[in-house]
Amino acid sequence: MTTATATRLSEPVWRARRAAHEQRVDGWIEHHLHRRRSGVKHPVHDFLFTYYSHRPAQLRTWHPGAGVLLDGGEPARDYVPADGGTILDPGLPAKRTDSVRWIRDLLAATASRPPQFGCFGMHEWAMVYRQTQAEVRHNSWPLRLSPSATAEVVQDRGVRCTHFDAFRFFTAPARPLNVHQPTRESQQALEQPGCLHGNMDLYKWSYKLSPLVPSELVGDCFALSREIRELDMRASPYDLADLGFPPVLIETPEGRAQYAAEQRAFADRAAPLRAALITACDALLANTASVPDRGSPRPP
Repeated sequence: MTTATATRLSEPVWRARRAAHEQRVDGWIEHHLHRRRSGVKHPVHDFLFTYYSHRPAQLRTWHPGAGVLLDGGEPARDYVPADGGTILDPGLPAKRTDSVRWIRDLLAATASRPPQFGCFGMHEWAMVYRQTQAEVRHNSWPLRLSPSATAEVVQDRGVRCTHFDAFRFFTAPARPLNVHQPTRESQQALEQPGCLHGNMDLYKWSYKLSPLVPSELVGDCFALSREIRELDMRASPYDLADLGFPPVLIETPEGRAQYAAEQRAFADRAAPLRAALITACDALLANTASVPDRGSPRPP
């Protein structure tokens, strides 16, 4: 991508986009930052800033994406002066080729498979399987069932988790109960578009592509991830009703039907975001076609 082929944004246009993005993100991070200053933990929404490595300030920072020239743009990290404004360093995509290619291949592999809707959120139950209340991750919040009854649900329902980054948090006794034994190496072979955590991770892949993709796309992925996280924890064994998250009772037929319906709706919403990220990766790779392929890189 060169300045000659760049999309040009007038200063009023890009400043308005930046302000709108910042306002949108402020609505998400305000309560988190207040809780962090107060030392208060939130078992649902803090996950988006503790498990994921993108800090609130990074999420709030607006980028137009690669190949966009900002009239009257200000000097900033990764930007270079260009024709009366600034543009992301045209050499930056080439430096990120391996990670862009890895992300693109994972997203495309995921999109190529039929979604699966039979897990019923049992991954969260497997993360507390055979643990006491004191041992569970969110031990400030009670389990809806006793530890023994929770374990019975896991044993009765079974576990069908395809997502490595959920599986790695299973308790040791729960891992053999999973139909799949995912590894980092098998991630591209197992990821499927019905998975709640796979769809939440669209946020991760979008911010790992930043600043090469527009921040509005990162924001869209965050917004979806935030809603998915709420379902994830409502279907978990924790009792979070006092936080405003009524449980989805996946231990009942009605609860499983509700979970699968909401899971399907999220998969439908995730599909165009995954497609947009694949398209962005393809464009970045097309403009760095001269960079040699060094084989299969490690995950970014």
